[in-house]
Amino acid sequence: MSHTEPSRPTQQTQHTQEITLGDVTITRVEETHGPIMPADQFFPELPEQAWKDHRETLVPDHLGAEDTMVHAAMQTWLLRSEGRTILVDTGVGNDKSRPAVASWDHLSLDYLGNLARAGVRPEDVDLVINTHLHVDHVGWNTRLSDGTWVPTFPNATYLMPRADFEFWNPANNPNITGGVNENVFEDSVAPVHEAGLTMLWEGSHRIDANLRLDAAPGHTPGSSVITLTSGADRAVFAGDLLHTPLQIMEPEHNSCFCEDPVRSRATRHRILGWAADNNALLIPAHLSGHGAAEVRRAGGKFAIKGWAPFTPYTHA
Repeated sequence: MSHTEPSRPTQQTQHTQEITLGDVTITRVEETHGPIMPADQFFPELPEQAWKDHRETLVPDHLGAEDTMVHAAMQTWLLRSEGRTILVDTGVGNDKSRPAVASWDHLSLDYLGNLARAGVRPEDVDLVINTHLHVDHVGWNTRLSDGTWVPTFPNATYLMPRADFEFWNPANNPNITGGVNENVFEDSVAPVHEAGLTMLWEGSHRIDANLRLDAAPGHTPGSSVITLTSGADRAVFAGDLLHTPLQIMEPEHNSCFCEDPVRSRATRHRILGWAADNNALLIPAHLSGHGAAEVRRAGGKFAIKGWAPFTPYTHA
């Protein structure tokens, strides 16, 4: 990940939003939302003209109206499927030491309150899926209790991609020190593994009849997507395949956070193509606004066919 520092985001007052696809209920649970980084730093290869060309689509939910700040959300997708309660990604977390990102350092946010307002207590969670192990996807894996990091969801199995578990382990990757993922393995990954709650998977993993995990490397070595197939409905939880809707229209461009730009670009094209060809709802990790969209092919690129019915986050 980049050393460029996001700005401190804001919280929202409307905490949960829900739709149903087939037999799966999907609820959006917010941690924070707001401006993150300047567009030219977040997406250094994306031409300035592209932001101007698609400004009507991007402003105000995804790009500042008066500046070039990209807006994004830290959020969890809460799934109820086959009687189980499933969390997809867990945000930045509270009380975490994040020396490289002041805006995420020692946060004190009401994420668990937002989850409670969605009808879920920590002990109710059956499965936590970390689509990859970046700082803003694993934070609420643990919470601070009497000075010790303990699993936030004590009855859950935490599904983590083995490739990321090995890549972000400081014993294997000394370059983590001083980067955005500094301390993340120690406070948000290792305590869960030491508690015996992790399942490290690779390749693909069938969650249930409705949901499947598949490797989608590039953003990180272990990045993954979750495919929902239930009745006539389709969706793909795309993690950090994209951070802005502009990457739908301009899919060849990566964010500065991609570990392998070539693979990231190829994976984005592949998943966007599957979503377009299967009339599937594309649900990335961080989109603000409506949070998800249906896409269609537009030559060698893609276009937004329609937004999901989630109510957009309010603006500060």
